[in-house]
Amino acid sequence: MTTLEKPPPAPAMPPPSPNSRLAPLARYTTALRIAGGLLTLVGALLPWATFVLNEGPYPEKSTLEFFSAPFAVTGFRLHLVLFGIAAIVIALVAVPGRERILRAVGWGVVAVAVVNGLYIAVEGGGLGAITAADGVAFGAVVALIGGVLLVLGATAGGLTPVPVWKWRFNRYLEWLILLVTYALLLLLVSAVLTSGGQGSAANVYAGAVFLSFLGAVGGLLGALHASGLLTWIGAVSERHRVFSVIVLLAAALLLPLTGAGSEYWMTVAANIGVYAATAIGLNIVVGLAGLLDLGYVAFLGIGAFVAANFSGAAASQIGIELPFPLVMVISAVVAGIFGAIVGSPTLRVRGDYLAIVTLAFGEIFVRSAQNNIGGLTGGSNAIPGIPPVSLFGTDFNDAVQIGGLQLAPGVLYYVLIVLIVAAVMLVFANLKNSRLGRAWIAIREDEDAARAMGIRTGPIKILAFLIGATLAGFAGAFFAHKTATVSYESFRFLESVTLLAAVILGGMGTIPGAVLGASILFVLPEKLREFSDYRLLLFGIALILIMRFRPQGLVPDRHRRAELAPESEPVTAPISTADGGNTKAGSS
Repeated sequence: MTTLEKPPPAPAMPPPSPNSRLAPLARYTTALRIAGGLLTLVGALLPWATFVLNEGPYPEKSTLEFFSAPFAVTGFRLHLVLFGIAAIVIALVAVPGRERILRAVGWGVVAVAVVNGLYIAVEGGGLGAITAADGVAFGAVVALIGGVLLVLGATAGGLTPVPVWKWRFNRYLEWLILLVTYALLLLLVSAVLTSGGQGSAANVYAGAVFLSFLGAVGGLLGALHASGLLTWIGAVSERHRVFSVIVLLAAALLLPLTGAGSEYWMTVAANIGVYAATAIGLNIVVGLAGLLDLGYVAFLGIGAFVAANFSGAAASQIGIELPFPLVMVISAVVAGIFGAIVGSPTLRVRGDYLAIVTLAFGEIFVRSAQNNIGGLTGGSNAIPGIPPVSLFGTDFNDAVQIGGLQLAPGVLYYVLIVLIVAAVMLVFANLKNSRLGRAWIAIREDEDAARAMGIRTGPIKILAFLIGATLAGFAGAFFAHKTATVSYESFRFLESVTLLAAVILGGMGTIPGAVLGASILFVLPEKLREFSDYRLLLFGIALILIMRFRPQGLVPDRHRRAELAPESEPVTAPISTADGGNTKAGSS
């Protein structure tokens, strides 16, 4: 009879080597960290503006939304106070991953200080007001110095690896942890959407509040990741995958009950869902098969125009009105056929030449739709008057009354797109883990080696285009009914670039990456409408920064993380093995 023996303890990790560039500061790391936390606290309580701001007396409204009452800290000052207290405590207490946590907190402080300092400087008469009488007071400068000191104190002595939590509990306790986590995630998403109010071209203040809150959230998430908590939550979620999917779906459906349940944000969320489903389809082509497609939005347009012609729209030349589920199936099939046609040239071309072929197809589609070929696209007049989806006599664009609860118009469309995105995620997940998905990944890594191993690369690449286009056509049918008007202007080359940027930004080959990328690239323009003229510039800067500091994407696939990580991070010894007595020795 064999018994499980406890493995030898993991060897202790050597202390981190000091940063060569900051070696003179290595002996003062503790002092720098404490000083950074103290300056962050002091800066949060000092005046930030030397003039009256937002039509209110100092200090209630003269510095954004600082004080609602005496000694009541709100707004970004509250974020700085929390960051400062956390930095001092972590600097004095030896916690795993302390250096990385303090670095994330420091960058969060820097982001908050820079965003609000620049806003006050501009409102006070331009960037030159930083040193003028009417400009930024000492609060912004002191907080910025505190954040810089935190970053220097965290990195000067070297960075320890991200700790790995080995905690295992019984099933029900881990389910409770996942429930709390996804509830907090729902509240965080609602807070991000509603921070600063609705975007307005003339409301720079709302944009500043949103960016400040986003910087604080980034610092918080970075600190949680540096502590190993987010990685452990991901491991727990993976152990209970089915339960996690159900809870996450329920959390998404509960978003209308939060502060983001207005008609405006339901419309934005529905549009994000359309592009998220389309980005997941593009992720099959680009992320799994490695085929660069610059005209992918054309398949979304094909699905939308087919749905418009079969939905009974007044401007339709076909004059047929079919049920919405059947329209979605027809739209997906037609888009898939065009995807197979476009994928046929991939048998002989690859790389840049394939990108040119797909770009040409996208331009051909736009020009054909603009010229109203066959009377199926409406030309410059588009196809208006598409009837809304209805169920049991209720239109999906109407308000919904459930007992005493009044839901905003468009909530039913949001619920429908959440279910559609969930179905698309299910298709993608099963394809990625199938033999076909592994064949796509092999082609992406090395097509010649895949062919030598017996993979029929030609038909498999055509299948990638076919399935990806089918998913895009599925989303296009929803898009047509939601917007009630389909025009060629909605499917220009810029939209293809945006979809590709969403896939790269989020992480190629992953489901959360495509959804997160689409959400970021479509929420930011709504929250920063005053910067709409610089949308392409912001996209370019974001992609450059991602490629420089995180080439694998925000939520990378584990293979791409291993390939593109700038440096390997050794695994530390387990923090704890508490499992309520249910884990055998040596399990993790």
